This record gives sequence, C-alpha cells and structure tokens, in this order.
Amino acid sequence: MTIVSFGFKHGLPLEFNLVFDVRFLPNPYFEPTLTHMDGRDPEVARYVFGTGALEAPGAGLGLVGKLEDLLRFTLPQFQKEGKLYVTICIGCTGGRHRSVAIVEELRRRLGGEWDILVRHRDVERGD
Repeated sequence: MTIVSFGFKHGLPLEFNLVFDVRFLPNPYFEPTLTHMDGRDPEVARYVFGTGALEAPGAGLGLVGKLEDLLRFTLPQFQKEGKLYVTICIGCTGGRHRSVAIVEELRRRLGGEWDILVRHRDVERGD
C-alpha cells in the first residue's frame, strides 16, 4: 500500500484507488508559529489532532479512526480482487500540514499489518 499526502492546489495525484479530502480540518498554515513547519512536526500534529482528527468527543471514532476502519475493511477486498498495489491519497490545500499529519498517523496505526510506502508529494513546496 502506498499512502500519499498531497495538496489539491497542486492537482490530484495521477494514480490512486482512494482519495480523501481533509480540508475541513482547521489549517495550521494560518498559525504563525506553525506555518513554516509540516505535518511531521509534533506541534503541527498536535494542532491537527486536537481538532477531532483523532477522536471526536461524543462522536465515536474521529477521522483517523474512521479512515483506519475503512482501510482495514477495503484492503482485504482489494487483495481478493487480485490488486497487488493500492494507493491511498490524503489531500489538504497545500499538502504540507493536515494531509501529512494524517498520513503519518495512518502509517503508525497500520504499519505493523501492511507493507506501507509513504510519499509526501508536496511537503517541500514553498508556495
């Protein structure tokens, strides 16, 4: 499985099986202390996950838990259909903060069960 973070403003990745849009989460880009960091930085991850991306009070699982459940369900289905490779794309506006943090958390949660390649397509873009 490949999990790709990307920025919608730079276009969709060319290959994907599933795409998720996380632009509804508050954007760390607009926080002066976070704007020049990316989603691999603990401060950015805390900001993203403090918004209900991990757990939503009173709503059961948060976003990452729901994505994890969906992937745990769909990946075996892809295997049954003979798919050797699956690409999951997570997008935010610029591809530096929210999508990167979500991808890293999914890698942490699923990495022991699946072979995962992570690619942060737009994390180094300065625009």
